[in-house]
Order: sequence, then C-alpha cells, then structure tokens
Amino acid sequence: MSLARVIERQEILLPARPGFIAATLAAAFLLNLLPWGGVLATLTPDFVAVLLLYWSIHQPRRLGFTPGFLLGLAMDIAEASLFGQHALAYTVLTYGAITLHRRILMFGIRHQVLHVLPLLVVAQLIMLIVRLAAGASFPGMSYFVASLAGAALWPALAVLLQLPQRPRPDPDHAAI
Repeated sequence: MSLARVIERQEILLPARPGFIAATLAAAFLLNLLPWGGVLATLTPDFVAVLLLYWSIHQPRRLGFTPGFLLGLAMDIAEASLFGQHALAYTVLTYGAITLHRRILMFGIRHQVLHVLPLLVVAQLIMLIVRLAAGASFPGMSYFVASLAGAALWPALAVLLQLPQRPRPDPDHAAI
C-alpha cells in the first residue's frame, strides 16, 4: 500500500463533546435496563461496558475511572446485584482500555475486535468471580456470549459514534 493511500485513508476526527459522551453512556445504561427476554437476554451485550470501552479507547483523557465506577454502582443498584461487582469490572475494563488505547487504535476497526473481545471477557470474568465468591452457582458457558455480542457490535458502534466527530466539508474549498 502506498504512503499516499495510507494518508488518504486516515482522517483526523474532531474531539467528542462531553455532552455527547454523557448522552451515549446514559443511552447505554437505559439499554441495559430494558427487559430482554428469552434468547435475547443471552445475546444482549453489556452496552455500558462496550460504550465505556469505546470512549476509554477513543477519548482516554475525557473519560477516566470515575464514570466507570459510578456507572458500575448504578448498574449494581438497577440489577439488585452484589454491590460493587459492576463497579470493579468497569473500573478494570476502563484501566485496560486506557492502557491499550494507542495499540488498539493502530489497527483497523475489524482488527480492533480482537483486542476488544478479551477486555470484555475479563470484565465478565471479574463479575463472575465476585458472584461465585458470594455463593452463586456457575451460570454456564452461555454467560460469555454477551462478550462475543459486544465484540460483534464494535465495528458498527465505532462507525456510528464517529459520525458526529467527522469534520464537515468546507464549502469554500469544494473540489472543482
């Protein structure tokens, strides 16, 4: 691939507005609260985890550990689950994403999935370990399908969330 083609393919995005980040995280929280039933309950990803991962990778300076911790506590309250399990998982997820964000951004969207999937699995493992330590029974291997669904959602989510960040074409410098 020629250097001109690589430069042409790269695009400088505008920084995300804090209000947009907060709105997407609030929407993800509400999606997690929907009563998914049957097979959909197994196939539904943890939308908050996927969005926290996305913003921690793409805007690591705008999103720290605090939103992950607070959203985790809110998820614990909303699901009436063991207090702190989501908070711990989301904080570790955010740490992993911030630590690896430069490496992940070096790859295209399709290859980013290979980095996103282990991070989502680790977050689910943390929640599972906390539940098992509290005396819950093992939910089965279908428990990890949500991580696969979240990783499968990654390419579409990345394209969708980058739309507001793309600079608008300047009408004064239109191609002739």
